Amino acid sequence: MKILLPTNALFVFFILSSSIASASQDNTSDKLEHDKWLKLRFSAQHERLIPIVAVADMFFACDKAKNSGNANYQVKELVEDMDRDLLAEKLITCLAGAETKSDIALNYGLQGCFSEQLSGLPQQQKLERMAIVTASISSLSREERQKSFSKCVTDQTISYLK
Repeated sequence: MKILLPTNALFVFFILSSSIASASQDNTSDKLEHDKWLKLRFSAQHERLIPIVAVADMFFACDKAKNSGNANYQVKELVEDMDRDLLAEKLITCLAGAETKSDIALNYGLQGCFSEQLSGLPQQQKLERMAIVTASISSLSREERQKSFSKCVTDQTISYLK
């Protein structure tokens, strides 16, 4: 059975996921204010981290898909502990000839980003939501997927500001 979702389903799903995660952690308005403060205070660091987080998301999902997750990487450890050049090399190897700006890399990035965004959910709920993400990815245009990935990575990067 094929699930048909509106073209902006992934974006809507992302907004819903963020809202659910934020509500469980903090008051939404307080969280937004804190995130805004972090972006202003750490904007240069935030801008430097965005490409690292994006590559980590892509590699995480690619490695999981191709290696059945045997290495058991976590996005957080890829961002915080792995040398960025080594991370880039691992992504290139995993993509096996596909460009880092390709549709496949973008799709991996979306899967990796949403996987981390949903990591606080119970396993069954996370699996159900990731199935929706995967189904949504195939129904979105490249532009919509790129916007969703950019928004997801930008928000995700905030958690790495120190």
